Amino acid sequence: MTKTAAVIKGDGVGPDLVEAMLKVANAANSNVEFITCDAGASWWEENGGDSLIPDETWELLESSDACYKGPTTTPGIVGAPRSVAVSIRQKYNLYANVRPIKTFPNTPKPLGDVDFVCVREGTEGMYIGEEVKLTEDVSIAIRKITRTSSANVAKYAFEEAKRRNYDAVVAIHKSNILRRTCGLFLEEVEKAGKNYDGIEVWEYHIDNIAQQLIKNPQLFNNKVLLSTNLFMDVISEECSALVGSIGLIYSANIGDNYAMFEPAHGSAPKYAGQDKVNPVATILAGAWMLDYLGEKEQSKAIFTATEKVITEGKYLTYDLGGNAKMSQMTDAIAKYVEVEMK
Repeated sequence: MTKTAAVIKGDGVGPDLVEAMLKVANAANSNVEFITCDAGASWWEENGGDSLIPDETWELLESSDACYKGPTTTPGIVGAPRSVAVSIRQKYNLYANVRPIKTFPNTPKPLGDVDFVCVREGTEGMYIGEEVKLTEDVSIAIRKITRTSSANVAKYAFEEAKRRNYDAVVAIHKSNILRRTCGLFLEEVEKAGKNYDGIEVWEYHIDNIAQQLIKNPQLFNNKVLLSTNLFMDVISEECSALVGSIGLIYSANIGDNYAMFEPAHGSAPKYAGQDKVNPVATILAGAWMLDYLGEKEQSKAIFTATEKVITEGKYLTYDLGGNAKMSQMTDAIAKYVEVEMK
């Protein structure tokens, strides 16, 4: 039976990047039915409403086997709807936002080779978006942490460590200040860890690990870094700098029954239509989705082809020190994919 994927084109550079992803997936002879749809600030500015996601897209998400989201813009104004990613994560309880952080050959590595995975709780924390204006002088934001979501994402992190044969899950928190919320999160991580012999729990305060990732990032190789929503949003962005470009960071949002895949970077509207930005994160997020949908051979071919193009260094975009256009790098990857699939 053919699998279907809802593909949100996104804003800014999103539509061009999504086309690049689809070109490479087709070069891999994917049998997934990709159905493109709208969501994001551009659609909302034209149509209005209380969501950045139109009803037709929600209907498509309901009937699809997975979702691919190109980069989208979230309006930063009071009263604007919550982001596309947050809306989908919360709707489908995609509690594990996963970003592999691994140095590619022939790329900038400011602080040496790294190889670990960031796992971020994706449905709650500060991202519930509950803010209250108490007085003209005081506004507050609510940080919601539940045992249920903490247990879910902790179990995912340990399963990921087990799958990769990693030796530790690094729990990142600030429980000396946020005693109830971070304390609850830590309790669930420690509880989950008791079910995994040979995988240690390392505890780091958020400020300390921010320093350690600069001072000695190799300390965390072959580990899973795990934290709550906002903390890991910040830390995983710092980690992306360790591989030289966020244009290389692909990600997945995984729940029990559904998943959404996306590049980790934003929509970069100033580069829209310039055929300039790095397509790697977008292409590899698509490859990860193919793996999730059962096309493991196609996914592997895309990962192998992408690494070959980066290693050769002939078609690299500006952020990787090259001068190739996005379309040239995409074409080079697609050609290698065709070779891999023969």
